[in-house]
Amino acid sequence: MHNFDDLIYRSTSFTLNSLEEVNSKIIEQLQTSGSTILVKNLQMVQLQKAIFAIGMFSLFDSMLQDQLVCRNGFETAKKVLKEKGNVELYNRFDEYICAINVLKHGKGKSYDALVLKFKSLPFRIKLPDERFFDEGDVSEISTLIEVNDKFVLECAEIIE
Repeated sequence: MHNFDDLIYRSTSFTLNSLEEVNSKIIEQLQTSGSTILVKNLQMVQLQKAIFAIGMFSLFDSMLQDQLVCRNGFETAKKVLKEKGNVELYNRFDEYICAINVLKHGKGKSYDALVLKFKSLPFRIKLPDERFFDEGDVSEISTLIEVNDKFVLECAEIIE
């Protein structure tokens, strides 16, 4: 098998392009019908992006554990980044690890850490007093992290 980091960006691009095709078709159909199934399908596209991001990071953690011969791939990789002085990548990696944890587990330590620095994050987090990212967006799903194409691509870039 080719390296995971070589394949992840291809896989991400393929998945996002496929989801965009489906999304565009649904939006086209919504021009003439307000069917509930169409709205559910828009939400399914958004949910698929969140599932993909979580899965990509979970698989990456497993591969890091194997390659670094450790029990916690993320913590060991962060330690290596810190030792090599790659502070920028360390910080981005940590933010995305926290974001994936929030997507998987909801509110907790990772959520609290991200809320404290929400203004400087490269993605949107739903603050404690917010119910929606964009009220009225029928495609929005109930997550604390906004998982759009940019978020998913940045997950892949960090892995790469």
